Amino acid sequence: MAFEQNWLVGVARAEREALGRTIQYTEPAQWDLPSVSPGWRNRDIVAHLAASDVLAAAAMGGESPAELEEFVKSREGQPVTVEEFNEFSVQRRAGEPFRAVVREWGHAADLFLARVAKVPPEEWKARKVPWATGDIAVAYLVQSRVMEWWLHGEDIRQGVDLPPRLEHNPILCTNDLAIRTLPYALGLAGLSFPGRSVKIDLEAVGGGTWHRGLAAGDVPPPTKRPEALISGRAHAFAQVAGRRVPAEDFLADGVLQIDGDEALAMTVLHHVRAFA
Repeated sequence: MAFEQNWLVGVARAEREALGRTIQYTEPAQWDLPSVSPGWRNRDIVAHLAASDVLAAAAMGGESPAELEEFVKSREGQPVTVEEFNEFSVQRRAGEPFRAVVREWGHAADLFLARVAKVPPEEWKARKVPWATGDIAVAYLVQSRVMEWWLHGEDIRQGVDLPPRLEHNPILCTNDLAIRTLPYALGLAGLSFPGRSVKIDLEAVGGGTWHRGLAAGDVPPPTKRPEALISGRAHAFAQVAGRRVPAEDFLADGVLQIDGDEALAMTVLHHVRAFA
């Protein structure tokens, strides 16, 4: 499904505010506790988001990503990965006052959203900006920030004993992004299934229905019968797509179900990912 510009920008603004409230509701002493992300404290998740949103704001403004360039230079020509940059950017902020890290994130997120709001409607679908994994469409970048804010917001909430936020729009954005990029996710593992497709039917908060080809460029015709079927609760699927919970955990208790070519459906669930 394609999201309309004003709707997606509005969802992004609401999710930025929701993450801000999660930060506000967290007791100060809990920020230095270990998070659900191995090796990181709860405050390090905010540091990661600060670095990511500084990059996103720079990309939207046509500016050089100074921190990323510094990291690449420090590698002295060695190959770099997104994971290594994430660790680099978190460690750079490890000794800063936490309030300063929060201010950096909030300012960067607001600048990103302000720049996104200025994209003319006629450029929305075609405009691309440079990103860590290559040029990315503005609409995808906005949707990916919604996904990151929701998933990492849930990480923070779990780490500080706050209840999960079962909000339809960010969970829908997370699921849609993961499903639309399935050929890319499969390709990372050297997999492709030309001519084959999966139907994913998710219910409740964040739910929707998708019929997706499993090879780059494949668009199944409306009359095609999918080889694999995945159904169940949308929130559970989002946790699988976010690599927070193994699919087997939800399949065992029936929260997610598979049908048709079950081996193909399991392959999809093992490789689906909401992030690049």
